Amino acid sequence: MTISRSILHTTLLCAGLATALPGWAAPLVIAQPADIRSTNPGVNRDNSTDGVILNVIEGLVGYRADGTVAPLLAESVDISSDGLTYTFRLRPDVKFHNGSPVTSAEVLWSWNRYMDPATGWRCLGEFDGRNGLKVTEVSAPDASTFVMKTDQASALFLDTLARTDCGMTAILHPDSVAADGSWLTPVATGPYTFVDWKRGEYVTLRAFTDYRSPGTEKSDGYVGDKTPHAEEVRFLVVPDSSAAKAGLQSGAIDLAQVTFADYLELKDNPNLDVLIPGEATKHSLLLQTRDPVLQNQKLRQAIAASLDISQIVQAASEGVANQTNQSAVHQHSPFYSDTQRKGYSYDPALAQRLLQEAGYKGEKITIYANKRAHVPSYQVAIMAQAMMQAAGINAQIEVLEWATQLDRYNRGNYQISSFTYSSRLDPSLSYEQFAGDKDQQSRKVWENPEALELIEASMREFDPTKRQVLFDQLHEKMLDDVPLIILFNGATAWGQKKGLDHVTVWEGKPLLW
Repeated sequence: MTISRSILHTTLLCAGLATALPGWAAPLVIAQPADIRSTNPGVNRDNSTDGVILNVIEGLVGYRADGTVAPLLAESVDISSDGLTYTFRLRPDVKFHNGSPVTSAEVLWSWNRYMDPATGWRCLGEFDGRNGLKVTEVSAPDASTFVMKTDQASALFLDTLARTDCGMTAILHPDSVAADGSWLTPVATGPYTFVDWKRGEYVTLRAFTDYRSPGTEKSDGYVGDKTPHAEEVRFLVVPDSSAAKAGLQSGAIDLAQVTFADYLELKDNPNLDVLIPGEATKHSLLLQTRDPVLQNQKLRQAIAASLDISQIVQAASEGVANQTNQSAVHQHSPFYSDTQRKGYSYDPALAQRLLQEAGYKGEKITIYANKRAHVPSYQVAIMAQAMMQAAGINAQIEVLEWATQLDRYNRGNYQISSFTYSSRLDPSLSYEQFAGDKDQQSRKVWENPEALELIEASMREFDPTKRQVLFDQLHEKMLDDVPLIILFNGATAWGQKKGLDHVTVWEGKPLLW
């Protein structure tokens, strides 16, 4: 058998690491397709970075598995009757990785660092007033209490603190930075400590022996039982999916993301478990409502009627994903109601009638797509093109490099784009991800003023029953306007060595507990 250089490198590296630390068990080896961007939470990051660092850091609050928010380093969170003051009581006996106890002083220091523009925190605009809400005051009245005051009530305040792309607003020890404030390494509170990073090759984490789990009964996202069960973890950079598959088959790799085709091949391997953990990512077709052709609502409705979405999902996932979801609310959300289950029906006759009513004259409509691994952009475009053409729509495909497609998305320069949105767990954030004024943000897709008012109302409303009504109204309006066609939530395939009962994958990120 011929072994590629990358496979050989992976195998030798795994073997070397297993014996590098005498007296330790062999490390848990996880392959990821790209290197991390930094170790600085919420600053220079992507999903691969988050998947590593979120095993090291923790914030005051975190996500449950269903996408709701619960206390993490906080023992409790009290919200004032006017929704403007949040009082966090810290859990006792929690330590940083350097052995220092966690107090409100470190919480205050961490917050002030995030709010310094020089830090470059991704989520600064969510709290400094630029995007609406502003934190007006923070204080540490005693060692176990931290208080935050805002200028307006927001149902999303805690959710934003917990967001993984915000680095969970991690509470860090000042030892994380140098005397001049420059970043060194995360000295945090999570179940694993950061050991080293060899750029382009691997990251090493080690179990924190003094870790105190926020939950004791069962794993529940980032807030349940998080007891570390691996003494050492190595994240290997393996950009070649065939190398990751070979590493799984040989036993050199314990956990890796795989393609759908590899999933079908590996599922009969007696030494492996293959899984499809659900994600809140949204595989979609974006329709540019300001395009001279697609500004016609009936034409957009005709496109929706021309698509057999269940067939698209089956083909795009090679039969692995079998559930469509045409809602911006992900299927595991407590807000996923019967109304959210509504979607477009495949109706070629209706599509042709709507085309006539729209006055469609056969104008070319271009679908942009890319061929990134693990993303069904091209497969979706191929199926959509065939179905649209069958209904009499002159659909053509243009394949772009991902960077080019992303640039055109950001500028609103497309007719139809086969596009995947990253996870947003709260429905308000999911709608806000693609809704807004295109004059202010060209990347926005849906700019119906009534819809924007409903989204704003959902962000201010705390009552779940009233929020549900708003989300259901939004879904009905979105189906009618057709600014985009959401097809299904993420269905990423993973392979894992049998017996790894204490490793899970959530929203594309390995949870090492």
